[in-house]
Amino acid sequence: MENDINKKVVMITIMLGSFLTPFMGSSVVVALPSIGKEFALNEGLINWIATSFILTTAVFVVPCGKFADIYGRKKILFYGLFIFTLSSVLCGLSINAFMLISFRALQGVGGAMISATVIAIITSVYSSGERGKAIGINVAAIYTGLSIGPVVGGIVTQHFGWRILFFMMIPLGLIVIILLSRLKQEWSEAKGERMDYKGSLIYGVGLLCLMCGLSFIRNNWYGIGLIIVGCVILIIFGIYETKIINPILDISLFKKSRILMFSSIAALINYSATYAVSFLLSLYLQYVKGFNPEHAGLILVVQPVIQALFSPLSGKLSDRVEAQKVASFGMGLSTVGLLVLCFLKVGTNISIVLITLVVLGFGFALFSSPNTNAVMNSVEKRYYGVASGILGAARTIGQTVSMGITSLILTLFLGNTAISSSNNPRFIHGFTVSFVVFTIMCFLGIFASLARGKVEGKVKLESDRGSTPS
Repeated sequence: MENDINKKVVMITIMLGSFLTPFMGSSVVVALPSIGKEFALNEGLINWIATSFILTTAVFVVPCGKFADIYGRKKILFYGLFIFTLSSVLCGLSINAFMLISFRALQGVGGAMISATVIAIITSVYSSGERGKAIGINVAAIYTGLSIGPVVGGIVTQHFGWRILFFMMIPLGLIVIILLSRLKQEWSEAKGERMDYKGSLIYGVGLLCLMCGLSFIRNNWYGIGLIIVGCVILIIFGIYETKIINPILDISLFKKSRILMFSSIAALINYSATYAVSFLLSLYLQYVKGFNPEHAGLILVVQPVIQALFSPLSGKLSDRVEAQKVASFGMGLSTVGLLVLCFLKVGTNISIVLITLVVLGFGFALFSSPNTNAVMNSVEKRYYGVASGILGAARTIGQTVSMGITSLILTLFLGNTAISSSNNPRFIHGFTVSFVVFTIMCFLGIFASLARGKVEGKVKLESDRGSTPS
């Protein structure tokens, strides 16, 4: 009975922690025009308010996962929540763009610590027979944050100002910190291992170059040059990690487990193919269909709501049915949804958009929770933090790839001109080509998902009775 109560407390704490970062991110996006107006920012600086958070999250999430495995997942989550809450206060107090972008980057470090630990803690507490459902509930919390973030962000920004969005994180963050501090357990199965600081630095520099290159890819050779440099550094990182005793990312894990390797690839492809959907549809709804931002937001919220509703069910299903089948079917549905979006035109009925968003939401739900469950079931307990970090890196890199592809294609069709009714035909062409590319990527992702094989082939060494706290 006590163990059941403990699991409930852990789940509530983790759900609230998982809710914070997507809620913050999606609500701030709505506030960007107001922030830009107050600080008189150009489009590039406005984008950096969002990009700085994503960059630092991606750079720190894998090292933070290793830190959590060594020094304790609860401890790293606690520090992450503290940094996230403190940086939110500093963001709200910012008096210029440099301060805001800097504190958003710091907030991303806190977000990385949260992202690297929440799934790892759930995996530590719940055994394999109930883990999928628990992961699904956590995914639902994430997409609840994504769903209500734009609505709350719009209302708060309009009536109280954008700074209140950041100050709202104070009570929410403190509640989670207090709940977390009441948990007496700690999970650190890699305790005693040395932290690979040199590898962390090489990884961080390489990934930073790669993601900055993807963000700047529209700027011709500058972005391409950064991508090449980033890839070279990451190859050096991979070689270096095979030569040390305690790497932050044990490359041999991918060799030993095709489940981990192909599930990670599938996650990367899924985020790369789907993250820009809301961005492109937002432009389509407002500039082509003539909806105001509020109505466009209400239409777009359909997809994350559907995912939030069905993620717990798909997670529970993955406890009984092979993730290979559930996740692959989900990616197949996503491919169908993306294919339909290839054919949207000026006169397309809005009901088509709504139905497609429902299909995409259902597809995302069937893919995300089972895929995460498969990854966490494929590694030893001492690698839970690292596995969680790998998923976090796949997510943030995929998001950047998705926006990079979109930015490049729209630039090819529109140049540097703003979207308007006069160039709607060119925008529609760019819109269509973007979704053709994403459809092909998602279709290929189905084969990556199928290639993972069955979970019975995992390289797990411990029994599946859940982790014993240290």
